[in-house]
Amino acid sequence: MGTEHIRNFSIVAHIDHGKSTIADRLLLMTGSVTEREFHQQLLDSMDLERERGITIKASAVTMDYVHEGQKYMINFIDTPGHVDFHYEVSRALAACEGALLVVDSSQGVEAQTVANAYLAVEAGLEIIPVLNKVDLPAAQPEVAAEEVETILGFSHDECYMVSAKSGLGMKELLTAIVEKLPAPLDRSNEALRALIFDSHFDGYRGVICYVRVVSGELKTGQKIMLMGSNRNYNVTELGKFKPQMVAVDSLGTGEVGYLIANIKSLADVTVGDTITDDANPADTPLPGYNPPMQMVFSDFYPADTGDYPKMKAAFEKLALNDSSFSFTPQNSPALGFGFRCGFLGLLHMEIIQERLERENDIGVVQTAPTVSYEILTTSGEVMRIDSPSQMPDPSLVAEFREPIVRLEIIMPKESIGAVMQLTEQRRCKLNKTEYISPIRVMMEFRAPLAEIVYDFYDVLKGATHGYATMDYELLGFEKSNLVKIDILVNKVAVDALSIIVHRSNAEARGRRLLIRLRRAINRHQFEIPLQVAIGGKIIARETIKAFRKDVTSKLYGGDITRKMKVLKKQKEGKKRMKSVGSVQIPQEAFMTVLKNED
Repeated sequence: MGTEHIRNFSIVAHIDHGKSTIADRLLLMTGSVTEREFHQQLLDSMDLERERGITIKASAVTMDYVHEGQKYMINFIDTPGHVDFHYEVSRALAACEGALLVVDSSQGVEAQTVANAYLAVEAGLEIIPVLNKVDLPAAQPEVAAEEVETILGFSHDECYMVSAKSGLGMKELLTAIVEKLPAPLDRSNEALRALIFDSHFDGYRGVICYVRVVSGELKTGQKIMLMGSNRNYNVTELGKFKPQMVAVDSLGTGEVGYLIANIKSLADVTVGDTITDDANPADTPLPGYNPPMQMVFSDFYPADTGDYPKMKAAFEKLALNDSSFSFTPQNSPALGFGFRCGFLGLLHMEIIQERLERENDIGVVQTAPTVSYEILTTSGEVMRIDSPSQMPDPSLVAEFREPIVRLEIIMPKESIGAVMQLTEQRRCKLNKTEYISPIRVMMEFRAPLAEIVYDFYDVLKGATHGYATMDYELLGFEKSNLVKIDILVNKVAVDALSIIVHRSNAEARGRRLLIRLRRAINRHQFEIPLQVAIGGKIIARETIKAFRKDVTSKLYGGDITRKMKVLKKQKEGKKRMKSVGSVQIPQEAFMTVLKNED
């Protein structure tokens, strides 16, 4: 098929605005699936994706459509909407020429709609604005169209009014995809260059690469070279997702499909790499992607120490299909052997934890998530630390830098006061305020990632009665006055409870932390001191009282010395127990570190 009859597009939107439902409806309308095979969230194959109603992994599907007697090949790449999977969206857009920008007509433009629209514009894509869910009683398509015009600059006349669930307006949208989106450039005579935009691991066939052919032709049996790693492979199978995998003999310029070439490990394939012909290689590779940057780190320990090998095997399996997740062995005096894991964000962490418990039946003890910091040492070296335990001696630190993000919040105008109060508490600086409609405001802040990564979104939702949405983008690292707080339980520092905080609220945060720890750790047979230290200096203390047994209850009559003798014996026993006894710290105690406020 000539490139003029190929259309490659993606759908970008805020989470829950109907991307997957539009994809389902397009598959049904083009006859890619029959009514009998059809079900909701057809492209979301993971149980977790269905339960949470979100897309986690991008997926690609090829549809055939006849318009005015001419057959068209439409390649659609579904993308996630959540901020944690931002990098999946940018990868999918690089394989397309056009995008549908979907806005829920009852919700209006949200924070991630704006972020994903900018991504599509930066990628140079042709954009078709779509207002979905126009048949809902709460829908306000005119208001939503005005917001699209104000913020994103598309005329409200350009917006397509659809309801993906009922099929209203979808025929016109499908026609617009064919007529308005550009065809790929015809580069069939040039040397082969194909972009790997995703990959996953199959236990029987090895790595399956999702590819978009930019120039030349890819054929079964061809000897190919990955330009980034200089490795050679023979193509054993090519195919397309329709939406099931269907093998084909070749993929031409502009086409999207999958490639299998006996690649044994996902580590051998870099997403963003360029495939070329080994005998006739291209001169330059395609521009790839920046590798996904892990920003949240947490320690995972098995609840039962005997589960350590099982946990290691489970992490290896999870890492096979998720290149943005990493793990390294870790040992803690308090919790034993475990792993230090890196994630893109908190939702990513939650999903990995849930898959670990559900698919492998392993009980998990998890420590407080922390973000990455940069440290400039006195010798001029820049170190990246992912946990407070990696921090060098304070005397060697010349500068402490923390990650800073650009934070965008869209909210009703009545919530401005509450949001300003919350952002002030979290050390955010206001950059600009913009009214996107008479009743809704978009505010942009410069914020420390550590302050917004844990519970900020939940508190924001509470402060705005559930109406606010947020999106953030990493700007870089910036010098800050930070200190490491150590928690000593029974005079022993527990690494897993250490946190890095701003010096201005270190003491207050340490005291609140101790009060919560005192409530979370059960009483023992001996007294347990809890202390907060900065460097070597103790700045706060709480005490968990020991259980008291009345050892004198059986004594009757006699001299007072008899009673004192028994009490002294009890005191010595408690003292001995305190020196040899170990303190049992429950999982809830580690989670108390996370909470910012009571």
